[in-house]
Amino acid sequence: MIQSAFTRYINNYRGFSREIWILTAVTFINRAGTMVLPFLSRYLKDDLHFTLEEIGYVMVCFGLGSMLGSWLGGKLSDKIGFYKIMVFSLLTSGLLFFILQFITSFIGMCMAIFVIMSIADMFRPAMFVSLGVYSKPENRTRALALVRLAINLGFVLGPALGGIIIVSMGYSSLFWVDGFTCIIAIITFRVLVKEKKKEPTTNKQPENNLQKASVFKDKPYLLFLFACFAIATIFFQLFTTLPLYHKDAYGLTEFHTGLLMAINGLIVFLLEMPFINYIERKNISKMKILILGALLLAISFYTLLINIQLGILITGLILLTLGEMFYLPISSSFAMDRAKKGQEGRYMGVFAMAFSLAHIVSAKTGMEIISRWGYNATWLVMGTLGIMAVISLLLLQKMINKENS
Repeated sequence: MIQSAFTRYINNYRGFSREIWILTAVTFINRAGTMVLPFLSRYLKDDLHFTLEEIGYVMVCFGLGSMLGSWLGGKLSDKIGFYKIMVFSLLTSGLLFFILQFITSFIGMCMAIFVIMSIADMFRPAMFVSLGVYSKPENRTRALALVRLAINLGFVLGPALGGIIIVSMGYSSLFWVDGFTCIIAIITFRVLVKEKKKEPTTNKQPENNLQKASVFKDKPYLLFLFACFAIATIFFQLFTTLPLYHKDAYGLTEFHTGLLMAINGLIVFLLEMPFINYIERKNISKMKILILGALLLAISFYTLLINIQLGILITGLILLTLGEMFYLPISSSFAMDRAKKGQEGRYMGVFAMAFSLAHIVSAKTGMEIISRWGYNATWLVMGTLGIMAVISLLLLQKMINKENS
């Protein structure tokens, strides 16, 4: 019986092409190697002695660079191909990480972070487009979930390794390791994966139609992007305000917060792929799953308003994790399905930009509300933002049904 259950679980990971597995491995190496970023604010404060205000400006440059990189990566993927963009992004950002350790001035750091993130985040929309090319239509959502799994594992492993490197060898070694992992990842990709062109559009006047069919004129997609921005804004509280809340409201140590984060990662690791496989086999509506995911994320923050015992905190975390598991991989798949032929890069670039913008807004907004009105006000705002996302998705569902009728 146990063997049968294990076999069924392993079957969730079958059916992927060789290229998808290599892309997954490369993404894992890249994300695990991005060790500088989790420690960036501490490095700026402790080693370079920047003020908190200066660190805030550096983080704004980080977010703005991420937005620009997402847009450029999407646009250029359509023009010159995703393969070239992926190679350029990882190779160049790896080399730039070597240089970053020698920049110590505030203005220089702002410029450097902006440039590095502009180049590094060109990778994301190009990677999304590559998944559409190398995966089969029937397992595209599972392919996205597989890569997201690699990203999550990389984010778990990266900071742990980064902490060990900092303690044993110092921050300078971290920059070298970061750069080398980017370069190793892209060399692996370049050697093992051959460039594959996107299927050409069959439209007789592709260029004219592509110019007319701007991403920003696709009203249903814009509504979807707002929902993604709202969901990402509340989800990112997991890494910003929630760890502070653990300490201030429940007296939890960093170790306990790490255990709670591990629960999040473990649930995603064990259940996301079987869940995605199930909805693909049953052909369940993606819109229904997106709405359910957004609703669970909203409820998870409303749950925190009942701050009477630790069990409520764990319940909220589980609801947040389920909402994340339902919404994030399906939203990527929906964005790819919505993209028009020849504009896949642009669509995925704008999709990535919504998350980059949320990254800028989420921490600042959450911290500001806490400082003025306290934690409960923050949870109320975040839960309400989640409900706004649910309403947007319900409107989007009506618009899509109207398009298809």
